Amino acid sequence: MGTTRNTILEAWMDEHGYSSNSLADAVNRAIEQLTGRPGGLDGSSIRSWKAGRVNWPKSATRKALEDVTGLPAIALGFVPRGRTSSTPAPPQQEDPDMKRRTLIGGIAAAAAAAAAAPGTASPRRIGMSDVERLQKRFSEIIASDHRHGGQLGIEQQAAALADEALNLQNAGSASQRVRSNLYASAAAFRSSAMWAAIDGRRYDDAKAHMREAQSLAEMSGDQAIKFRIWSHAGTMYRHMGRPADALAANDVARNLHLARRDPLFASLGLARQAAIHGAAQDRTGTRRAFEQAQDAMLRADPADYRPAWMLAFYDQAELDALALSAHLALGDHPTAEYHAHRCLSALRPHMVRSRAITSTRLAHAQLAQGDADAATATAMMVPADAATQHARVSRMLQEFGAALRATAPGSTTIRTWTEHTATWRMAA
Repeated sequence: MGTTRNTILEAWMDEHGYSSNSLADAVNRAIEQLTGRPGGLDGSSIRSWKAGRVNWPKSATRKALEDVTGLPAIALGFVPRGRTSSTPAPPQQEDPDMKRRTLIGGIAAAAAAAAAAPGTASPRRIGMSDVERLQKRFSEIIASDHRHGGQLGIEQQAAALADEALNLQNAGSASQRVRSNLYASAAAFRSSAMWAAIDGRRYDDAKAHMREAQSLAEMSGDQAIKFRIWSHAGTMYRHMGRPADALAANDVARNLHLARRDPLFASLGLARQAAIHGAAQDRTGTRRAFEQAQDAMLRADPADYRPAWMLAFYDQAELDALALSAHLALGDHPTAEYHAHRCLSALRPHMVRSRAITSTRLAHAQLAQGDADAATATAMMVPADAATQHARVSRMLQEFGAALRATAPGSTTIRTWTEHTATWRMAA
């Protein structure tokens, strides 16, 4: 007797982006959650399901598949044992299309009966389209962060979006893939709230967001978001003046499999490690890590898939921005100025916040070399909103003004700077 392909399962896999191998992996993980032992399925097992050679998987496998898909096995085109033998018509005379329509009709009728039962309601089906809508709004938050940075409003929007992603988990049924994506999205949103708090020097809030983001990332299993959170943690501790903690956190990110597999992630981890070495006054470590970061960036394939947050900010300009920070901390002001000019020439137009930070650091490097006029002209290029509303930029400009007054007391440059900062205060 011939077999009939399970076209319903095939259609579900196509719709949700599963290959035979990826579905086998997902079901194996679900089996492990159910039984404590990993499943033994592979791509050929799933192909046997699709080909109709297996009409009714074993009970544990069937339950795991239902957990992954959020659907009963019969709704995925599987037929319980004995169902075919009770059909009076000979198999060779059976119309496969009619059989499929009958099966789907029976499923629909069962679903309708369940929905009509007293005290029950038809659950909402959560899909990848819901995740994509959240991701679109997340992209808008990232864009706002690049324009303004450090704002409490950005932090609150990102945190609210994370809560919305978690609320979706309880709003209806979903496949395991969709649930993993929701957890990954919530972790990404929380990490953006964390970054906004770091950028605004609200470190207690940043640490609270970090703890929430880390637990969500573990539930998602997403390596990229784990990297982002731990890398952010390294930056946070560097800004807090805790280089040992910064290195430890950054090492967690750098030791993830993703950072060993993708040279661009490796490059970012090394560049941030170099910035931490700079803060710790380790000249040799700074130089070595930046050389390795540059080499890794040159090896990275631009065509490889990477998440939107990574593509939005990490490039040669960001590598030079981190080198600027490190060499400024080391007191190597000529090298810091060199990297500042490289960064400013390569920054993409949407990186408004980064341009303000880099310009402020460049002004410090120029002033430290005795060029008060050039330094003041550079500092005056910082937009008023960044100068007054971005916590890091405001603090660095206050420090610049104090250093300028100590370097050139009573000069016309001081008067120029004082008059200019007065216009910032009026604009604010």
